[in-house]
Amino acid sequence: MHTDTEILDDPTPRINLATSEDIRREMARVYRETRSNKVLPTNGTKLVYMLINILKAYEITEIEKRLTDLELTNLKGVQNDS
Repeated sequence: MHTDTEILDDPTPRINLATSEDIRREMARVYRETRSNKVLPTNGTKLVYMLINILKAYEITEIEKRLTDLELTNLKGVQNDS
């Protein structure tokens, strides 16, 4: 069976991107490595682009959670007033 997909071992450790601060830190690391020529500018650009999209998804998730919490708090307040 011939496949065009090549599976490579991942030599880099898993990067924690659980918070907006983690994502910001990783973006700064990529920036510094690009500035010091450890990462090619084309690769740095692609990595930061992906990190920006991860950050947007994180922000949307956080806003949705907070909105849900506010709605539940408001709903409980309205029920207690009745």
